Amino acid sequence: MDRLKLVLPTAADEQAIWDYREEFFNNNDQHLDGTGGLADAQDFTGWYRKNLAYRSEETTPPDKVPAFTYLAVLQQTGELIGMIDIRHRLNEGLLKFGGHIGYSVRPAFRRRGYATALLSLALEECRRLGLARVMLTCEKQNVASARTMLHCGAVLQDELLMGNITIQRYWIEL
Repeated sequence: MDRLKLVLPTAADEQAIWDYREEFFNNNDQHLDGTGGLADAQDFTGWYRKNLAYRSEETTPPDKVPAFTYLAVLQQTGELIGMIDIRHRLNEGLLKFGGHIGYSVRPAFRRRGYATALLSLALEECRRLGLARVMLTCEKQNVASARTMLHCGAVLQDELLMGNITIQRYWIEL
């Protein structure tokens, strides 16, 4: 497996990010977790402006929290493999579902260890932000995501029922 690095997206990444989005849609996968709302974006420019705004406390909407959305790219080729959101703190909604970190790996690169590598890099960023521990969540049926979190040291706190979906909440001590 090639090594990954996290980079903040720039306007030059438009095609790679839009291709990432399309790969999910083409695989009937609407769960673009960790992409800063890419699934609902009408266009790249709007998504990118929102992404930039969330990087600062001053420009983050009042009901949201500051966050960095990173691209996980292969060090040698720069190919986009995954995306990850790192939220600087939790609000009431994120405490129930979402947590500090959301992530996804493009369908063509799953089951190769990239999710674990991606989450490990995100935990390093969380340490740099000064977080002492981070919360992550997933749907109970998402066994792959739970396994990734457990591999990175997560401990299951509890399960919450949201409608007919069971959400598992995990914590990782940094």
